[in-house]
Parts: sequence; C-alpha cells; structure tokens
Amino acid sequence: MKTIIRTRWNLTPREAVRRQRAWREKVESHDRFGRLRYVAGADLAFDPQTNMAFAGVLVYRFPELIEVERQMAKRKLRFPYVPGLLSFRECPVLLAALAKLRAVPDVILVDGHGRAHPRRFGIACHLGVVLDVPTVGCAKSILVGEAAEPGVHAGSRAPLMDHGEKVGVVLRTRDNVNPIYVSVGHRVSLNSAVRIVRRCIDGFRIPKPTREADHWVRNLRRAFQEQDAKSVFSDR
Repeated sequence: MKTIIRTRWNLTPREAVRRQRAWREKVESHDRFGRLRYVAGADLAFDPQTNMAFAGVLVYRFPELIEVERQMAKRKLRFPYVPGLLSFRECPVLLAALAKLRAVPDVILVDGHGRAHPRRFGIACHLGVVLDVPTVGCAKSILVGEAAEPGVHAGSRAPLMDHGEKVGVVLRTRDNVNPIYVSVGHRVSLNSAVRIVRRCIDGFRIPKPTREADHWVRNLRRAFQEQDAKSVFSDR
C-alpha cells in the first residue's frame, strides 16, 4: 500500500495541530468502497525504555475472517507524546507495515479513534486520508464526548456525542460486557462502520482483526524486551 498524500513527520506539535485542522476537511464520512473481500486490523505497541515501536497489520478474508497475511514494522518513535496528536507518533511505523502488504485490504479497522477526536482527526482518519482507503476507528475507551450506556445485550448501541455532534457509536459486542467505541475513519459512513465491526465480532469483545493485531504486537514487543535483556546480561 502506498501513501497518496506526501507528508513529512518532523513537525512541531503546533504544526501538527494545524495539519489536523486542515486535513479533517478531507475526511469522507460517506461510503466509498466496493465489495469487501479483505478486512485488516492495525495496531501498535512500544517499549517505553527504548522508544521502539512495533506495528502489526493482519489481513483477513471477509466475511469468513480467515487470515491471509500479516506484516510488521519496527521503528523508533520520533514525535513526542502529546495527547490528541498520537497519530503523528504512530502513523510512520504503521504505514511502514502497511506498505509491505501484498493482499490489499478493502477496509482497515484501526485500534484507535477516527472522528471521535477533539479535532475530529484521530489516527483512523489520518491513515485513511494519507492512504485514501476506507478506515474505521475501533477504540476500547472514550477520548471525547459523552454517551448513555447501551442496552446490556450484544448489538445494543448508543450515540457518542460531543458538543452536540454525533462523533461515534458506543457498541455492545457481548452481553453484559463493556462496550467499544466505533467512529468514522475515512470513506465509510458511521452506519457501515458499525455494521462492518459487528461482522468482525467472533465471540469476543474486540473485533478479531484488531484483537489479533493487538496480541501480535504485544508479543513482538515482549520478544524484543527479552532479547534486549539478554544482551544486557551478556555484556556484563
């Protein structure tokens, strides 16, 4: 996968905020995709001691949810940790993993927010706009907004509202289990985003593509930390 918009990442936080405000106008909150044959999940983990980040992307045949490919990338995080600007920190390594894919996904589920963001431009929007591909934000917790608790049964939902604007949906994926937070990334309407996420639920709270991506990058980080610890002891 190749980026459609050329960009640089050595920005100051102030420049990054300006870019978010400009690029949020490029986000398409309506459906612009064809038949869904492949769906991907993308996530990232990092080692706080070394600032090394591990991005993982897993591609599944849809709707069977059979894995067809996985790719990873490892890079140092360069952008500082600034709430609301995490996409500038994480996108470069995620894009490096996505660039390796041979099976191009028709939609990417991102472990993070899309429009449910203070400036309506979370990481799902950022990746979607830069790649010009359909993306969906699928987060485990609220970043902005308020919502009523959805019903206790799987499939129940409630609107996620921020300053009078509907920025996402609170979705119960299992009976009596904490909900998740779905928002538009790019080229997918909110209704379609919820429908796609629900079809990626396989009995767990988190949809399979992002759940498995999360597990994989955690394992990659753990292996790196163990190897790093061994090298430290071997040097003594």
